[in-house]
Amino acid sequence: MKVIEKIREAEADGKTVFSFEYFPPKTEDGVENLFERMDRMVAHGPHFCDITWGAGGSTADVTLDIAKRMQNMVCVETMMHLTCTNMPVEKLEHALDTIKANGIQNVLALRGDPPHGQDKFVQVEGGFACALDLVQHIRAKYGDYFGITVAGYPEAHPEMIQGESATLEGYSNDLAYLKRKVDAGADVIITQLFYDTNIFLKFVNDCRQIGITCPIVPGIMPINNYKGFLRMTGFCKTKIPADIMAALEPIKENEDAVRAYGVHLGTEMCKNIMSHGIKTLHLYTLNMEKSALAILKNLGLIEETKISRPLPWRRPANVFRVKEDVRPIFWANRPKSYIARTIGWDQYPRGRWSDSGNPSYGALSDHQFMRPRARDKKLQEEWAVPLKSIEDIRERFMNICLGKLKTSPWSELDGLQPETKIIDEKLGQINLKGFLTINSQPAVNGERSDSPAVGWGGPGGYVYQKAYLEFFCSREKLDSLVNKCNALPSLTFMAVNKEGQCMTNIGPDAVNAVTWGVFPAKEIIQPTVVDPASFVVWKDEAFEIWTRAWANLYPEDDTTSRKLVEEVQRSYFLVSLVDNDYIHGNIFAAFTNI
Repeated sequence: MKVIEKIREAEADGKTVFSFEYFPPKTEDGVENLFERMDRMVAHGPHFCDITWGAGGSTADVTLDIAKRMQNMVCVETMMHLTCTNMPVEKLEHALDTIKANGIQNVLALRGDPPHGQDKFVQVEGGFACALDLVQHIRAKYGDYFGITVAGYPEAHPEMIQGESATLEGYSNDLAYLKRKVDAGADVIITQLFYDTNIFLKFVNDCRQIGITCPIVPGIMPINNYKGFLRMTGFCKTKIPADIMAALEPIKENEDAVRAYGVHLGTEMCKNIMSHGIKTLHLYTLNMEKSALAILKNLGLIEETKISRPLPWRRPANVFRVKEDVRPIFWANRPKSYIARTIGWDQYPRGRWSDSGNPSYGALSDHQFMRPRARDKKLQEEWAVPLKSIEDIRERFMNICLGKLKTSPWSELDGLQPETKIIDEKLGQINLKGFLTINSQPAVNGERSDSPAVGWGGPGGYVYQKAYLEFFCSREKLDSLVNKCNALPSLTFMAVNKEGQCMTNIGPDAVNAVTWGVFPAKEIIQPTVVDPASFVVWKDEAFEIWTRAWANLYPEDDTTSRKLVEEVQRSYFLVSLVDNDYIHGNIFAAFTNI
């Protein structure tokens, strides 16, 4: 969706729009750390996020990769900066074609800073001289596909500022140029940072006076440290009100105090802006989360305890996946892997199980078995523990269920999901019996949709779930379980080993909805299902994790641990178990006396 559409939609609902800006880190570890931070921030529901384009296109490849992952893996509406500096037309079009192919619809069109080592902007051969040229080209080449945002300068562009401020003529010329960008096809303006809200409010009024009617979004940069604040305001030639400097001077050596003042100042600035009827805020995060989130909490725009889920899983913002509304439950703890394996699909929401002729899941790749580097250490600490017997493996799995471990090779998520705590002790018990669980959900019969444990879809509805367990177990344990299932008609199961040998009590085309919701003025939504075709695809990944994501954590000389893990992979079955009686059923009854 375009940012302008998001803003208009929020306006109609009386909501305040907030968004975050990030920049590309210089190292791979930095990029992975940024994505972990994004995940936490995006959980609070920003309307969009943007990623900057390095000076002179210096981060072009990294920016493109981050933008693609933001839209498809982090699942947030993404706007990518694009500048003219050192960018001939063919490079600009390559960038635009790339993000369009990845379902991104939003661009922030900028002229860009002068090339490194130069004082003035230089138009590259075959490139553009200014943001206006870029806006015109995007509209001419790509029509209405992209939503285009441009920069606005409440104090005039820095190059217009001589001494303390721009001349009236310079300011007026800058406003006239901004209108030309809007008239050429830009539909949103985001401002450069400022610290005097009166200057911003005057700027908005001046824009309206000359006929600029599109949304003007204030760019808010929290003060995180004193030196960085001076450096950024100096570079942008931003006016600093005397009372701000007076407040900072006594605490400038105390970073915590500066940050706390920055949160207070940012909150008061936003309150003043919002009191004038402006309901859009864009936070320049500098890749830091605490100050930005603290400001939003102070404004009452987010609550830590009320992170809402539109669906049980986060839908990618990719424009080609907007109709996706159902997934197999097997990837519940590995959503990024699921997206990677379905990225080439051309039909949603039911491309896999409604038409066997549609593209199937993509092949496994290294992505499925690589955790972000920031988490490697924790995974190593918790899972590269010497193993002497199968009981040691059972203990690892039991400790996940009881919350004693924070990581799992079978999960991309941090720790347990809230609903797991409803059944954590029972999960621990069956793991000790040798049923090694990797996925589960409790039965839910008409819980309110804003429940903090199992809710999704927003307020006003009711959600339902069939109890579900997914686990590895030996053939002996499986045979005992199958006998129990034969005596409990509400239970349906599928089991498969690494070689593809299957056992089940359902038909090959059966699709079982295991989560659904009932909401006012909507059809019933069923976002997760269990189906045999997807289960067989998932089993390759599930079994591969034993060796590539767990056994490989051990040093080569720890052959005992490696062999135990490999033996389980080789001899155990992966089992999916559903209790279809979500009102009176008891899925754990199947494990008694085994």
